[in-house]
Amino acid sequence: MFQRIDEFHDWWNQQQQAHPFHVTPAPLDQLTGWSADQDTGVIRHRSGRFFSVEGLEVSTDHGFVEEWSQPIIDQPESGILGILVKRVRGVPYFLMQAKAEPGNVNVIQLSPTVQATKSNYSRVHQGKSVPYLEHFLAPRRGRILSDVLQSEQGAWFLHKRNRNMIIEIDEDVDALDGFCWLSREQLSELFAVDNLVNMDSRTVLAGYPLPGTSAGTHNDTASLLSWFTEAKSRYRLDRRRIPLNAVKKWIWSPDGIRHEDDKYFSVIGVDVVAGNREVAGWSQPLLAPKHRGLVALLVRRVDGQLQVLMRALTQAGTLDVVEIGPTVQCAPGNHADTEPQPAFLDHVLTAPKERLLFDTVHSEEGGRFYHAENRYVVVDTGDQLPDDVGHDFTWMTLPQLAELARYSNHVNVEARNVLACLIFQPSER
Repeated sequence: MFQRIDEFHDWWNQQQQAHPFHVTPAPLDQLTGWSADQDTGVIRHRSGRFFSVEGLEVSTDHGFVEEWSQPIIDQPESGILGILVKRVRGVPYFLMQAKAEPGNVNVIQLSPTVQATKSNYSRVHQGKSVPYLEHFLAPRRGRILSDVLQSEQGAWFLHKRNRNMIIEIDEDVDALDGFCWLSREQLSELFAVDNLVNMDSRTVLAGYPLPGTSAGTHNDTASLLSWFTEAKSRYRLDRRRIPLNAVKKWIWSPDGIRHEDDKYFSVIGVDVVAGNREVAGWSQPLLAPKHRGLVALLVRRVDGQLQVLMRALTQAGTLDVVEIGPTVQCAPGNHADTEPQPAFLDHVLTAPKERLLFDTVHSEEGGRFYHAENRYVVVDTGDQLPDDVGHDFTWMTLPQLAELARYSNHVNVEARNVLACLIFQPSER
């Protein structure tokens, strides 16, 4: 355990230097262990596990575009994202690891205690076992603070979910090489550092209980659930799997698959040489976004209590018709020459600096996405916005959002990530 945050940064620099990790681009049709089906173009691993890249045709009456087709990652198995917590003299400490992923902009980021797909912890790759896994598999020791199947990026994954777990233990557990115990206060500081706390850590920590607060009255929460159910009932979302080589407006080349307008994302291949992973090297496809994204919450204070503006959001791979998303979730670069613009985007982009309660660039999941970044922003709107902001939006308190995030497929991964940023802000404890 670190007494001062600069001790962590010294340790972090040592981790970056101690574990070589090299990622080089590779043609999709030359990835070791992967192949594209001759008839459909679908990209699969020879084991039939891990994930595949397939084609999806989408039709919906919710959003700017009614019909489109796209490549999408299909990973039907659920992995485990788990964090161990231990109290020392009443202070919670979190066991985190320095983990390298092929898509990370800076290779190593601060990850959960356990971050593993079922294929990985079942050792399909015939590599080393996953440290600390026994704490997250039944029968387990410790107190469960959070355990829920949570969705991941609906724009890029089809029905993808991972098991998010926080387990509090009383026993002494040593930090192995590459792992460290961090206090809540130390994590709060690290949340404000660009590209340090990874997506998997953020989505798990969104389930950490808010101290000293309640979610509001039953009727308040019931009204929010009714709003959510009404949104799911109001809209239509139809999906159909299609051959990957049949997606419209997408172009295959030796470098990968890209959209004809050079927007959204591309599918690329990489070769990886790793120094501290379960296997020493591998190849895989990655999805590479074209532009940096924006994930923003507009907030206000009513009677001294923080309220956040959430929206009902439909995406291609969402398990149900909608999930609860942040006020703004988009890649502004994809909308530079389009009308209409996403709702409230101008409120975020023109917000004066003194209104920004949080503003940090964080990476998305580096195991499937290449250099995927979002700017996470929380904007205090003062009294600029009314109570009624349209049927796709609703105000709720931070405890209410945290309560809804404890249930599967209610709050999307981007909203959970910005929730974690708020939970671990000193001013919101």
